[in-house]
Amino acid sequence: MNVLVMYYSKGGNTRKLAEAIAEGVGQVDGVAAVLRHTRDVSKDDFVAADGLIVGSPVYFGTMAAQLKRVLDEFVGVRRKMENKVGAAFSTSGDASGGKETTIMSIIQALLIYGMIVVGDPMSATGHYGTACVGVPDTGICENGRKLGRRVAELVKRLSR
Repeated sequence: MNVLVMYYSKGGNTRKLAEAIAEGVGQVDGVAAVLRHTRDVSKDDFVAADGLIVGSPVYFGTMAAQLKRVLDEFVGVRRKMENKVGAAFSTSGDASGGKETTIMSIIQALLIYGMIVVGDPMSATGHYGTACVGVPDTGICENGRKLGRRVAELVKRLSR
């Protein structure tokens, strides 16, 4: 089983959070993380994933166009993504920078793909997904690992 952690990152903050999330996925026995920048993800990576965690920096309160492009290009495989676990994360440059609206834009796409969408666990923030301002600190990275573990555990549970 594997979980694809797909992200767009220009400055590196979203990449760093994606790496922490992938670490969390890898902490669950029998589930591997596949970490991919949008420029490197293939349709095969996408369809082969048992779970999908998607992240973006905030661009005008929504996901980056580079991430939206991938989701648009892969829409032909929607039915193959149905009932897989999905989650979202975001980073921003400002405290009021639209992290939640960005996460919601990703969640909307995952719902259209027919996925079972979850937020981060109650042991993290218990909200829409992991998010931060600027470089993810130790606490945010731990919340990211918790999100990764949650998705991996659900993927494993649903495969039974």
